Amino acid sequence: MAHIEAPLRELAAPGPALRSLSDPTVSIRVSEIVGSSALGGRAGELAGRSVLLATGGQLTAALALLELDGSARRLVIMPPDIEARHYDTVVAMADVDAVVVDDRSRHRPALDLAVRASGTPVAAVRDGSARHLRTEWILMTSGTTGVPKLVLHDRASLTAALHVRSPADGAAAWGTFYDIRRYGGLQIFLRAMLGGASMVLSDADEATADHLARLARHGVSHLSGTPSQWRRALMHPELRQIPLRYVRLSGEIADQAILDTLRDAFPRAAIGHAYASSEAGVGFDVNDGLAGFPVDYAASVRGGVAMRIVDDTLRIRSAGAASRYLGGEKSFVDAEGFVDTGDMIERRGDRYYFAGRQGGIINIGGLKVHPEEIEAVINRHPHVRMSRVRRKPSPITGSIVVADVVLSDDAPAPRQVELRDDILKLCRETLPRHKVPAAISFVPALAVGATGKLARSG
Repeated sequence: MAHIEAPLRELAAPGPALRSLSDPTVSIRVSEIVGSSALGGRAGELAGRSVLLATGGQLTAALALLELDGSARRLVIMPPDIEARHYDTVVAMADVDAVVVDDRSRHRPALDLAVRASGTPVAAVRDGSARHLRTEWILMTSGTTGVPKLVLHDRASLTAALHVRSPADGAAAWGTFYDIRRYGGLQIFLRAMLGGASMVLSDADEATADHLARLARHGVSHLSGTPSQWRRALMHPELRQIPLRYVRLSGEIADQAILDTLRDAFPRAAIGHAYASSEAGVGFDVNDGLAGFPVDYAASVRGGVAMRIVDDTLRIRSAGAASRYLGGEKSFVDAEGFVDTGDMIERRGDRYYFAGRQGGIINIGGLKVHPEEIEAVINRHPHVRMSRVRRKPSPITGSIVVADVVLSDDAPAPRQVELRDDILKLCRETLPRHKVPAAISFVPALAVGATGKLARSG
């Protein structure tokens, strides 16, 4: 096992004295974490082990990550939505021999060594002679069968992009709509901890309005989430009370409508969207206020990241890429080190635009349709907050596309028939005939999954 110079929590310690890590109930000074233990002083028992983090709370997970990096052989980070029936599979695939739980854990795997984490660390004596290991960090992504894929990173790959400063960086307080046990949220957690910033964690049990109000109380200046999470947040007046200097989008296609809406809501903030995935790492940031990315991004190596467009699909080579999947699955890295992201790209003028996922294409009478392309058009309508385009079976073409639409707060309810016709008119003026929705339904809300992305099933 390779050795490293310092564990995460020692690197995280420097910074303003008042910087904190907080959730809805607890706020902890980051400087106090170095000399304390959230594991009841039992971290030594987990040294050299493959540890499953199965906590219910994000704060206890964060404290365990800080305490165990450089000590545990492997940290297996369990998102809250992984079904209990998959736990035994995860334990076997990751060679887990210990587990960290807390009072909110939904399921506790039957392992001989179980350590309980607390959100209120206590003073603990540390063994200064302990060696520092290059801990493996295992992230989970949902497979098509529901069985999670285990993606192997280490701290070097997870922090490869952090040398690129975000707009408005400096003394900051970060917040995110993500769960830090997912790649997008973990990136923000590491950015805050290693960048000398405070961090305000989300909580799945907290109402959106309450979460936004808490972000405002903590003076959050940098906030990250998926476009779907931002669209939901924009429905609440509390969002505008947050003193944002930087608005960040990732995880889904950032269309021009959501970028323009956020610009109107936060005229003084820098607004950027980032491309990243658990396998490929962070590819690039776009900070010019426009959807897509300039063609020259793919023509040169930027920040150590190389890109290719092969068969209209984006491929990335980066120091931030994961090593492999655990469990014997075929490597996702080709012979030249490129990861096929599965995200389809199309060029229009001097810019590339994301069209959608390879696996998300709808076949309409032999013609391919990307739902995201149609949603981007619908979302341009001034009275639309968000939309979801989906397949509906058809006896003639096999499938047709239909759209579920959430109207904005200022949409005149008595005019729904007129609005429906207006949205369809916009689609007909912009899209080929086979991409125009056959029907539009107005719905009060659209589900957003645990990953922060628009739920496309159902």
